[in-house]
Amino acid sequence: MIKLILTDLDDTLIPVGAPCVSERARAAIHALLDRGIHFGPVSGRIPSAMGWMFANDSACYATGAFSNGQILHLDGRQVGVKELPFDALERVEHLLDQQGHAALAIYDVQGDGRAVLYSGVPEKIQQDQQIFSESNGQIHQRLDPSAHYIKANIHVSGGYEERCALRDHLRDEVPELGFVLPNANAPLIDISPAGWDKGSSVRALAEALGVSLSEVVCFGDSENDLAMIQAVPNGVAVANASDEIKAAARWHIGASKDDAVAAALEDLARATDVGTLPSFMRE
Repeated sequence: MIKLILTDLDDTLIPVGAPCVSERARAAIHALLDRGIHFGPVSGRIPSAMGWMFANDSACYATGAFSNGQILHLDGRQVGVKELPFDALERVEHLLDQQGHAALAIYDVQGDGRAVLYSGVPEKIQQDQQIFSESNGQIHQRLDPSAHYIKANIHVSGGYEERCALRDHLRDEVPELGFVLPNANAPLIDISPAGWDKGSSVRALAEALGVSLSEVVCFGDSENDLAMIQAVPNGVAVANASDEIKAAARWHIGASKDDAVAAALEDLARATDVGTLPSFMRE
């Protein structure tokens, strides 16, 4: 039986352009919770963003992994935090200054979810507003070595190929950190501690709940979901997922735009009532 259900949000549970999860999805989540099944988002976003994403229905995100798994919540309690090393972030900033078309972004995980940009060459990045798309418009020139950094990413000007090239360059130059694209369209590169990713957070939550990975279902669509999909036997790809995710997932459902994850959650609730697997998980 399935005891823990985890899902990516953007382009998975929440379709592109939708203001938040659908009423259908929230109803399905509550049906699962009522049956004693844990549900949670696994998102690159920080906890304070969950309110608007779930229409302030806090039960839907009492459990989850945020900032790509660096912040873990279980039943409304924070149960784990993974910080980013200062020295490695400082090297990232210096490398981005050399590139001239990207900036390091640091998020206040207790604040409003907007980012402050860090760059030693602000005159370069000020010329491209794409870099400011998710920031509060501020640019700082120096990281604080006494601060605690958790949520960080890179705001990049240019297309998908430029982001991939920069991601690969940073992986080579700063092995203490992990770098992944949240999706093919966002002008961002997510940063995490090396060896810690969404998959690590799934394993940590399962262990905290005392459930096996075979009792976990994970839904995803893009590169930063790959470790999560690979971490469990029951990884699920939406129809709009990348080819990499589709190949890694054991199960496949419809597209995010059709609320396919909500339908799958309903299927999981029905299957629990009769003690079977949901229809999308039958060979």
